[in-house]
Amino acid sequence: MLYSISMQTDNTIGQRIADIRETEGLTQASLAKRVGTTQSAIARIESGKQNISADMLKKIGQALHRNLLAATPGSINVRINGGKPLSGTVETNTSKNGAVGLLCASLLNRGKTILHRVPRIEEVHRIIEVLESIGVNVKWQNNSVHIQPPAEFNLKQIDVEAARKTRSIVMFIGPLIHRFRDFSLPQSGGCKLGSRTIQPHLYALEHFGVAITAHSDTFHITTKPQTAHEIILYESGDTVTENALFAAALHPDPITIKYASANYMVQEVCHFLQLLGVEIEGIGTTTLTIRGTTTINQTVEYTLSEDPTDTMFFLATAIVTRSPLTITRCPIEFLELELLKLKKMGFQYQQSESYLSHNGHTRLIDITTEPSQLQSLHEKIYARPYPGLNIDNLPFFAVIATQTDGQTLIHDWVYEKRAIYFTELDKLGAETVLADPHRIYITGATPLRATELICPPALRPATIILIAMLGAPGESLLRNVYSINRGYEKLVERLQQLGADIDYVSEF
Repeated sequence: MLYSISMQTDNTIGQRIADIRETEGLTQASLAKRVGTTQSAIARIESGKQNISADMLKKIGQALHRNLLAATPGSINVRINGGKPLSGTVETNTSKNGAVGLLCASLLNRGKTILHRVPRIEEVHRIIEVLESIGVNVKWQNNSVHIQPPAEFNLKQIDVEAARKTRSIVMFIGPLIHRFRDFSLPQSGGCKLGSRTIQPHLYALEHFGVAITAHSDTFHITTKPQTAHEIILYESGDTVTENALFAAALHPDPITIKYASANYMVQEVCHFLQLLGVEIEGIGTTTLTIRGTTTINQTVEYTLSEDPTDTMFFLATAIVTRSPLTITRCPIEFLELELLKLKKMGFQYQQSESYLSHNGHTRLIDITTEPSQLQSLHEKIYARPYPGLNIDNLPFFAVIATQTDGQTLIHDWVYEKRAIYFTELDKLGAETVLADPHRIYITGATPLRATELICPPALRPATIILIAMLGAPGESLLRNVYSINRGYEKLVERLQQLGADIDYVSEF
């Protein structure tokens, strides 16, 4: 008996097929060829105008390396035949954190925003789904996103499911307080890294007359506008700094933000706001002075900068697999301390002269790695807000430590659960001792061994498991890689281009 999916369900599935197809860089015609149908049939399926049989859905899923029959996304697995050196050149991608910050910032602009080199990743797709649900017109053109807001946002139609899958939804508050006096947003999700309170956002935005009440599944926001002059942030967080910037962007009086994050995604947002006519002094420091404008209504184009955590992924991969790799377009100002610590551990590499990113601000270099035998540092390795070692780069030192002679102490003080995830490396042959939820001792060098694991529900811990599997001789299976797809675009394909024996394995 032939089963088909209903028209209402077809529309949702069709949108998902189109989204994944474009992420994979396929045309409708090329997808049609893979599944043995016509381009017009694919067009009808994607527009929700044709019922889809379960058999056709299975074929499309196999062609796209996704299990479209599953109730939830993220059911795709990755098979790795590891223990082999890689070679070649890989270009650093633009960042998840930069992209979601700019997508949220686009809500400030009543005119058209065009963002170039936007990564096609799950986190970006979820934010775009939320934008579209409240009336924003969003169009992909290759890797550029064209954003045109409506005259009025319709928050009653917000895509609750998409909003709950990303913590970035909290950054809608800063822009939307300029449009609404009373509104609600779904509670946010994202990585499972323990308690992550919105209290710092409340303390920052209360200077603008904002009150935030957290309910079981929503944030309720009310605003009685008032003039802010100086804001001392409760913590130097990235998203809270961005939210404060969004709130200040449409206030013409000078506002000083102290103890701000100076991290790469915050600097990205600052450069974008400058294009919108917002004056900002102190970019790259912990004290920002903002002179906003009363309204923003213009066509603006901005090209995203490169992601230091993407560079760090390939640096760690090169070290663990003992591979000579060239990594281009590395944002050196956000990698200097990481590279210094690696150098003191014995990592050998060459770097090019610096040059500017497309945004005209970020300094880039190319790095060529050499197979190196590393020694552990006597001091603990820990992260700090910029200009310290990047909080998102710290987990990479855990997998590096498995291949480093001696004992390494990693202190992950920011998140309650993340260091616990590092113990998953034991299943790949690592020798770890968890001192407490924040500190872990790793003794190396230990031979890595292939295994089968379920991907941790947090982005960076998931990626270090993948790196360890690349270094482990034999066949490993990493199940449910949705958390990796949240932050890395076409990671499997990029590794394949470097010679990695890795591919998708879908279960139907």
